[in-house]
Amino acid sequence: MARLLQDPPKLNPSEWYTANNMQRARTESQKSRSECMTAESWRLVDEIEKTTQKTQNDVNKKLEQRREEIKFWKQELDSKLEQIVHETETLLTLKNRLERALEGCKEPLVITQKCLLYRQRRVGIDLVHDEVEQELVKEAEVLQGIIALLGRTLEQTNEQIRCRGKEQNRTLISFVSPEDWIDFSNINVEKADKQRNNSLALKALIDGILSQTANDMRKQCEKVNTAFRNRVKEVKDAKHKLETLLAMVMDETASQEKNIAALKKAIADKEGPVKVAQTRLEARNHRPNVELCYDTVHSSLMSEVQEITKNIQRLKDALAQAQTELKGLSRRQLSLEEEIKVKENTLYIDDVLCMQMRESVCINNY
Repeated sequence: MARLLQDPPKLNPSEWYTANNMQRARTESQKSRSECMTAESWRLVDEIEKTTQKTQNDVNKKLEQRREEIKFWKQELDSKLEQIVHETETLLTLKNRLERALEGCKEPLVITQKCLLYRQRRVGIDLVHDEVEQELVKEAEVLQGIIALLGRTLEQTNEQIRCRGKEQNRTLISFVSPEDWIDFSNINVEKADKQRNNSLALKALIDGILSQTANDMRKQCEKVNTAFRNRVKEVKDAKHKLETLLAMVMDETASQEKNIAALKKAIADKEGPVKVAQTRLEARNHRPNVELCYDTVHSSLMSEVQEITKNIQRLKDALAQAQTELKGLSRRQLSLEEEIKVKENTLYIDDVLCMQMRESVCINNY
């Protein structure tokens, strides 16, 4: 037990001092390193704070610049978008004008075609390819050409409107460089300007087309109407002349009928004298013997019979000629009456059916 409880070895004083000095030295060294570390930490914190502040300032500055840049481009694009919206509304208005103009061409074309169809009902000599028909055919061609032109222009307008929709719906779907971003914005502005210029050009084109087509329609419509008025006047004049001729023929027919009646009466009136002369001549042929001579009485009776017979034949010839003339007058009357009916039919077609129908034609400025 005594061995186990032996005292630990003791150090000498120098070792004790040395150990204390080492503790002090280590402590001061540790303290010095700690102080250096603390100073370095404060310097690092200060440096990082300054760097962070500078970086934040730079970022804030760049963010502000970027904000201003985006604001600028947004204003530019908003302005262009507003212009595009306005131009799109203008295009829609133009589309509506074109549609109304196109619809407005249908009725005049139908009327023109009906006029051409009605005029096929003219008969006889009046079924002629006159100025009215020529102008109607031209009017149909003008209207068909205008309808085709308006249809093409309407399709062009619709295509322009469709392009607008595609451009407005297009978006950027991936990250790009700042240069690409600026280029993209510039491209959008340029496209907007191009679309606006296209719209302005299209608007000017449509305005011109609508104005010109309306003028062409009015001009041709007036040509047709003038031709109709002239033709109606011409047919009315011809009908009036035919009626005058018919009146003359009817007067002459009445006169000829009286002449025939007079000739028949004259022939009838000669039947008595010729019978008397023939009876006398026959009676004298029964004279006996030498009394049956060719005396002056016999000669006179023979002459009388021959003269009356000849005159009766002349009257009959005149009667036959008069009856022939009466038949000719009758045929002429029928011909004139038929021709007057032809003119009445033509006037009904042109003056009543066509011209009254054309009064409903209204050519507007769309």
